[in-house]
Amino acid sequence: MIPLLLLTVAGLAIVVERFWSLRRDRVMPPGLGDEVRTWVARGNALEPSHIESLRATSPLGALLAAELDVRHRGREIIRERVEDVGRHLVHRMERFLNSLGTIAAAGPLLGLFGTVVGMIQLFLGILDHGIGDATQLAGGIGKALVCTATGMIVAIPALAFHRYFRGRIASYIVDMEHEAMQLQDVLDTAAGRPAD
Repeated sequence: MIPLLLLTVAGLAIVVERFWSLRRDRVMPPGLGDEVRTWVARGNALEPSHIESLRATSPLGALLAAELDVRHRGREIIRERVEDVGRHLVHRMERFLNSLGTIAAAGPLLGLFGTVVGMIQLFLGILDHGIGDATQLAGGIGKALVCTATGMIVAIPALAFHRYFRGRIASYIVDMEHEAMQLQDVLDTAAGRPAD
């Protein structure tokens, strides 16, 4: 039971941290994409310090800054840079999700292990002292099965949150790709290149 309680605490900490880190206004601040596109469309000089401050704002800012870093190169190079930075951002946003998935997988196994150990102890007791009282035997089996139930109670929410956060990250990635494509269109217009 102690490992299951530790897994519960770890899982709860990961869920709270991911809810905090994956807030929409933190990943994709409202109006940031519009602000950057307006800045580029007006033809304002994009100084390195301005791009660095954009990069530090959020994951969306980092993606748009990476696109602006290579804005004078061809579309293919820009696309490759956006994809590379996007992969790094996904890795960063998926932080601790593997641990949450491990908790979801390990919870039932630890619960089953506790049940097996409890049943072994119960049957060794029967071997030493005989069957004795049937209610005592049923109580021992019930105690052993509590471990399995606890493992499920730990694993089911961990699995649900693991899937929820994966879905949320996938949604952010689609939205960030859309923002990057819109910025690419503005960059093409500003440079006089035909948009694809």
